Amino acid sequence: MKILITNQQEKIKINEPKIMSCSKKAMKLLGLDKSELSILLVDDRKMKKLNKKYRKINKTTDVLSFPLDDRIFLGDIVISPETAARQAEENDCSFWDEMKWLIVHGILHLTGYDHEKSLYAERKMRLKEKELLRKMRG
Repeated sequence: MKILITNQQEKIKINEPKIMSCSKKAMKLLGLDKSELSILLVDDRKMKKLNKKYRKINKTTDVLSFPLDDRIFLGDIVISPETAARQAEENDCSFWDEMKWLIVHGILHLTGYDHEKSLYAERKMRLKEKELLRKMRG
């Protein structure tokens, strides 16, 4: 299993070993032991540009996933720690809990889950997120 983490933002202090560990646990639970992915951390300004370019939405977002049709290299996840910090406050959780959720959410998107497809698909993805996060705690 290979995970490349690139931190291109400086606003939020990042614990890269924690991100690596969380990503590896999630991938292992999903049976993706031989897979690879990259995680890019960017500020809100860069995330807004990416969201506009790829989703035609002119505002920042928390996570974007760029899946590849490849069982080995899953794709790329882009996360804004800046947005994660705001959402953690709004959701009354720790920054790290929010980051874990975003990592799991991004990985699930890379494996074909899509909460925007239908209400059923959204429920299915939310249940999988909860299951993974619960198993990762123990």
